[in-house]
Amino acid sequence: MSFADRADERLVQDTSPKALLGNLSRRLRSGDLGMIPVIVGLVVIWIVFYAMNPRFLSSRNLVELSLDSATIGMISVGIVLVLLLGEIDLSVGSVSGLSGSILAVLLVYQGWPLLGSILAALCAGLLIGVFYGVLYTRFGVPSFVITLAGLLAFLGAQLQVLGSNGTVNLPGDSALIDFANFTFLPPWLSYVLAGVVGLAYLLARVRTIRRRSAANLSTPGLQSVVVKAVLITAAVAGVAWYLNIDRGIGAMPLLWVGVIIGMDFLLRRTTWGRHVFSVGGNEEASRRAGIGVDRVYISVFALCSMFAAFGGVLAAGRLQAVSQTSGGTDTNLMAIAAAVIGGTSLFGGRGSVYSALFGMLVLQSITSGLNLVGVDAYVRYMVTGAVLLLAVTIDSLSRQARKSSGSG
Repeated sequence: MSFADRADERLVQDTSPKALLGNLSRRLRSGDLGMIPVIVGLVVIWIVFYAMNPRFLSSRNLVELSLDSATIGMISVGIVLVLLLGEIDLSVGSVSGLSGSILAVLLVYQGWPLLGSILAALCAGLLIGVFYGVLYTRFGVPSFVITLAGLLAFLGAQLQVLGSNGTVNLPGDSALIDFANFTFLPPWLSYVLAGVVGLAYLLARVRTIRRRSAANLSTPGLQSVVVKAVLITAAVAGVAWYLNIDRGIGAMPLLWVGVIIGMDFLLRRTTWGRHVFSVGGNEEASRRAGIGVDRVYISVFALCSMFAAFGGVLAAGRLQAVSQTSGGTDTNLMAIAAAVIGGTSLFGGRGSVYSALFGMLVLQSITSGLNLVGVDAYVRYMVTGAVLLLAVTIDSLSRQARKSSGSG
């Protein structure tokens, strides 16, 4: 049978190992780097710090690393979304601090139930994002200016919400504290999760095979799909086994990864997601194609601020308190740097939500590794800045390579 996408002999693909390596080489030369730089960088960082201190790759340290990554990593998910549009949000740290303060004050001083306090904090973030989106779409104010003003304004609002006390300690028996610090999957459930992940991949690929076959398009072999599903299951089970040597897979990191998977599905498999990539790639062409560009901008700014609020809520649970410094220090730096280091382009239209995962792991690995070898804090900032500069340079060079090759 002749498949529609292989009717032209120029589309026939050679699947030999030599051909696959050649295709990979051509992709790299054309600037289509994908997640390769950040994954290579993460492996190098782990090898270097393990050589300097073997405790770096201990199960205990990796569990702590995953817990510490989830709070700012959740904020970085929203940053990825705005970067896909070629915009920026400089206020995510202040929004996260304000949202955490709203949660703490409602829960401790106003006697609200935990769920109601969390929803109020998330709604505050959502409304802030909608406000940003309206300012951007209706009045044309640059996102840099809007969010820079928001950084200052919501920092002041945070101080006002906290009042003269400055610090609010969450109740010691709070379910949020337990969730953020002490809730881990039982070992048996973590292995069941590994099986579910592999099965989900298999079912998704089988569905794709059926749809492509019905459209008379070429399909990957079922055997290769099964092999990949088995390998994915084994990899997740291996990670679970190693983390279970200490405490296991934390509920908060698992929630973070689940949000990333869900957002990746929305971006890749829904009309809204395709519109986000389209607007980020070429706003005017998207407008002429009938896409509601303003709605896309408003929805993305709203989600970004809501994820910032979500990160603030998780940080409150992780630290068991909210203070005037919550959301400050390097929260903005880490959230934005994670998205960029993870591979999301600053120029819009290219990237993946998984950038928040891998980029945050890189930054948190640097922090954890430098702490283990006993260097001063200023070195961490210098190293983080150097890694961020390197990531932006790679992004710029790959963009130039894509232009010269005519691929983007």
